[in-house]
Amino acid sequence: MLPEQIKNFREVVTLRDGVYVLIRPIVKEDCKHLEELFSPLSNEDLRVFRQNVKDAEVVQSWCQNLNYDEVLPAIALVKDRAVGLVTLHFFHGARRHMAEVRIFLAKDFRKRGLGTKMIRVAIDLARKQGLHILIGEILADQTKVIRAFEQLGLKVQCTLEDFFMYPDGDCADVVFMVMQLKPKVEEF
Repeated sequence: MLPEQIKNFREVVTLRDGVYVLIRPIVKEDCKHLEELFSPLSNEDLRVFRQNVKDAEVVQSWCQNLNYDEVLPAIALVKDRAVGLVTLHFFHGARRHMAEVRIFLAKDFRKRGLGTKMIRVAIDLARKQGLHILIGEILADQTKVIRAFEQLGLKVQCTLEDFFMYPDGDCADVVFMVMQLKPKVEEF
């Protein structure tokens, strides 16, 4: 069940070209939307995913086993077409005040401002969840994504060498970024 603070969360954003996009949390009935979002992916695109998102069973598992305490997914819809997905992956124990943000956009919705708007939504959802820190892990060669995250307030902390392994065994560096969601207050 959706957490109370985001149960009715809906945001309509307008892209630079005038297209309206609805962003809302995913529900079980969104399985078809996700399958359609991921179906056009090439094998090269699939290399950056942690799971095979073209496998219908993987996507169905996500929808049937939604656990908003583990992952809070939000889908971007234009009319009835899924054009993006942003997720907050929550940590537990000593890191329960943090989440990692991940994003994916349909090819024809990249470089249109949707990614920026979706990350802003993720930041808003993270704050509504009471989180203190938002983390982004971006492949080092995705310099435009890194710049976009910086413009939204995430700061590069370090680059982790060979931190991501592709399915074929090749490795890539990852830029580790952090955003403080709650300012540290020093009292005098």
